[in-house]
Amino acid sequence: MIRSELVNRLAEDNPHLSHDMVRRMIDTIFSEVAEALAEGRRAEFRGFGVFEVRQYGPRTARNPRTGETVEKDVSASVRFRTGKDLHLKLNPGLSERG
Repeated sequence: MIRSELVNRLAEDNPHLSHDMVRRMIDTIFSEVAEALAEGRRAEFRGFGVFEVRQYGPRTARNPRTGETVEKDVSASVRFRTGKDLHLKLNPGLSERG
């Protein structure tokens, strides 16, 4: 699903909200999540999952094409962990996380 599909679906399900208002709400949510992650905080949506920043220290890597060693700087990445409800929806045969 892409952002415009989400906006269209929510606007259809909530006819009392304008399409533009739904778009601004979605943009605000994504903006706030991005801001929290940029500040090093996590964004948790109970039942859905948690977005959190992972920091990776400097390391020596190897260019697979040339074999040359390269020094990599400190970097950060976003990690997503599914919540219990989403995990069970994706794995219907499981009774608990596993």
